[in-house]
Amino acid sequence: MHKYYHVTLTSEERRDLQRLVSSGKHTARKLVHARILLLSDTSDEGSGKMDKEIHAALGVAVSTIERVRQRFVEEGLDAALVPKKANRVYARKLDGDGEARLTMLACSTPPEGRKVWSLQLLADAMVVFGYDVSRCTVHRTLKKTKSSRG
Repeated sequence: MHKYYHVTLTSEERRDLQRLVSSGKHTARKLVHARILLLSDTSDEGSGKMDKEIHAALGVAVSTIERVRQRFVEEGLDAALVPKKANRVYARKLDGDGEARLTMLACSTPPEGRKVWSLQLLADAMVVFGYDVSRCTVHRTLKKTKSSRG
């Protein structure tokens, strides 16, 4: 398979990566990414191994090897070693009023025939009020409030 992104390390980068790997005082992901870069280095000092050989040596997926090489070529050494932070933003299911309503509901008396509110009962009651929430959202919200019901 043809490599699209070729890693060519300078002697300084190679020395830094070898020092990082030999110390072993970093996260496992950072160490594996450093090893990937060292093994895929195509400079005179490097071994220039193919992705399948790196996969066999390190036990990481070939797609991971490709992504690390791509990040090194496009963004530099630091970006290749440190994982990219997810930039996803999720809309909140409950606003302040919804959280207040949920807390009041949880502290109120449970429905007829029940001793306590279950998460599913609370979620179903919130749907009646117009909030489309799951029991997981109810759990997360009540856990966040730090209120004691007993």
